[in-house]
Amino acid sequence: MYKSRVAGKPRLSGALAALQALGVPHAVQQAVVYGEHKQRRLEELIHAEAVMAFPDELPFVRAVMALGWPIAVASSSKNANAMMKRIQLDTDRTLLEVVGSNVCGRDLKQGKPNPEIFLLAAAESPAASLNCFVVEDAPGGIEAACAAGMTGLGVARLHDAAPLWGAVVSLVVTRLDEVAIDELSQGRLCRCAS
Repeated sequence: MYKSRVAGKPRLSGALAALQALGVPHAVQQAVVYGEHKQRRLEELIHAEAVMAFPDELPFVRAVMALGWPIAVASSSKNANAMMKRIQLDTDRTLLEVVGSNVCGRDLKQGKPNPEIFLLAAAESPAASLNCFVVEDAPGGIEAACAAGMTGLGVARLHDAAPLWGAVVSLVVTRLDEVAIDELSQGRLCRCAS
């Protein structure tokens, strides 16, 4: 439910979408309070360093960096930067420190599936939007990537590949180490040979 209805939306919109999806009466009136409660809890978890990257994510970031490609992050979450600041990429740098373009937490007119966030990230990056690929775990994010003219890589960690494929994604994997980096370096997004 979270990925299909909430992910990629600004905080209040996401809170309202969650309450409506759960059938909570008077969702509009309760969205602000729910959103604030959810935010406080997430801040507690970040402060307690209870956020971490999946084991395959940091090697993938390092592999993309080794290709010399700029990395952008584009999340509607106002918490994304605090989380990336807590994740060590290597002994000297956090994940936040290696990002070239960062449009996380900005107040945009619309959330995903609107492509605005990805177009903004590309505009602030040395790469043109047609040379971008987007790693996403939510169908709305894949739809936004496609609407921006970018290639979508779906990560289905929760046995949720079908909604990602339904969003016209270019490739779906369950782990980022399934992506063939040698092919990616040639501009082709495909799975590693078995």
